[in-house]
Amino acid sequence: MKFPYRKTPALIFASTILFGAQLALAQDTSPPAPSVTVTTVQEQDVTPELTFVGRVEAVDTVDLRARVEGFVQERLFKEGANIKKGDLLFVLEKAPYQIAVEQAQADLSGAQATLKNARSDLKRKKDLRKKKVVSEASLDTSEASESSALAAVLQAKAALRRAELDLSYTEIRSPLDGQISRSRYSVGNLVNSSSEPLATITSLDPIYVTVPVSDKLILEERRKGLSSEEAPVIPSLILSDGKPYESDGEFDFINTQVNQSTNSIITRAVFPNPKHILVPGQFVSVIVRDKQTQRELVIPQASVQKDQQGYFTLVVDRSNKVEIRRLQVGEQVDTNWVIKDGLLKGERIIVQGIQKVKPDMVVNPVEEGA
Repeated sequence: MKFPYRKTPALIFASTILFGAQLALAQDTSPPAPSVTVTTVQEQDVTPELTFVGRVEAVDTVDLRARVEGFVQERLFKEGANIKKGDLLFVLEKAPYQIAVEQAQADLSGAQATLKNARSDLKRKKDLRKKKVVSEASLDTSEASESSALAAVLQAKAALRRAELDLSYTEIRSPLDGQISRSRYSVGNLVNSSSEPLATITSLDPIYVTVPVSDKLILEERRKGLSSEEAPVIPSLILSDGKPYESDGEFDFINTQVNQSTNSIITRAVFPNPKHILVPGQFVSVIVRDKQTQRELVIPQASVQKDQQGYFTLVVDRSNKVEIRRLQVGEQVDTNWVIKDGLLKGERIIVQGIQKVKPDMVVNPVEEGA
């Protein structure tokens, strides 16, 4: 005889307890929220700075040229040496020009003697004319002779000055302090005004560094009051060996034209260079920093990622859920990024464990340094 099957309240209660235990067991076996290291976004005093590539240029470069023709008689410097303004560097043959000076002196003496005679003759003619012993025409002739003799004296004086000037050109001196190049001519070579430069002198202290800067950046700075007379920034240098240059410089020039092929404007800074460490043609890194600090949001570089859309970071909200946040970054400061837009002070960002999470995932945030 079969008894009908009926669910009793006790059986229903037992089934419910068993199902709940199984559900709890299933929930307990789900993976825990991944742990990530977070830091809080803070403001810091930052000295804004940018890095550019600059090129070293001499303040002055002078080619020494012969101004008269002659053979090189002496070369009085060591190639590559530092020289002073006024130093005698080359001597050309003097004899032809010394002779020309002496000839001009003789011509001047002759012209002066002729003038003296003409003036004496004119004086006599004037006295005789008063007595009506000579004619008016004779007096006019004497006056013309005196004027002609005076002109000859002036011409002879000019010729003497020209000859003396040519003689002085046989001594070629340095017009500035600087470093001299190799000599292009040896003693005995014939040179003249159309010859190549005898040598080149380059001033090295102070020295220029030219820096091409984007016209957009110059525009932004000019809106803040940038001018070459009082630039609100300080340039410093990093040399090719990675070491900083010993002295800061100052900007003294901003070009008035934009290079259309690069959309950049040439700026120029001047640096002291007493040890001649900087050499024209050398490339250097130019660090341009503001004279005043600013309060900025700063986050570690390790927290910043980049994809095709730009820079971003991962934020952990109050419910510990991950959110992707697009960023507008500023300059790099040591191992940090300055953040111009995209974050607020006090927000938490992931600095370690980024590869373990994705947006909308719940995480277990651990404060950095905890």
